[in-house]
Amino acid sequence: MPVDPIQEQLIQARRNQILDAATTAFAQKGYHRATIQDVAKVAGIAAGTIYNYFENKTALLMGILERLNETERRDDDMSQMLKMDSHTFTQHYLRRRFEVLTQNGFEIFQIVLSEVLIDSDLRAIYMAQVIEPTFALAENYYAQAVGSGKIRSDADIALMLRLTSATVVGILVLRILGDREIVGKWDQIPDLLTTMMLDGILPPKGDV
Repeated sequence: MPVDPIQEQLIQARRNQILDAATTAFAQKGYHRATIQDVAKVAGIAAGTIYNYFENKTALLMGILERLNETERRDDDMSQMLKMDSHTFTQHYLRRRFEVLTQNGFEIFQIVLSEVLIDSDLRAIYMAQVIEPTFALAENYYAQAVGSGKIRSDADIALMLRLTSATVVGILVLRILGDREIVGKWDQIPDLLTTMMLDGILPPKGDV
């Protein structure tokens, strides 16, 4: 059956309304203390309505994370690396991720970090539904970039991607802690991180 685009937009709008409310409720009470009723109250809807879109509270949190991860557009975003030079793609990609985090991600990141560190079940779900598929997608495109000569052939792509992600997570932690350099130079980080990742910090040969 063909999908009614208007109906699809209405469904997505309702999902986003619920996810916005869940983000607020989780931030106010913490993930474990907050209830579906709390989310419904913030959203201004009946609790039963939420179950039409999300199976349970864990599904709500995963929905928040999928939205922050921009999972639906990741394939299109990653495919751009095959069309751009490596510096331009990396700068563009990091800027986009930092922009999303600046808009609505810090609060969510704090919620997730506190929960996944203590809840092994939630950690396993997060890894299986969000982290691992994202790495798999990225590894596929980076492998293609190796084949086209954009990335050195001896690069350990899987490890490289995880080290890059770990660096970004560390930056987020410092931002949340209020590090002055990170906070004050936030807009400069994507470009500097690109330079450090692709060119390193040593001067070119012959300049020493």
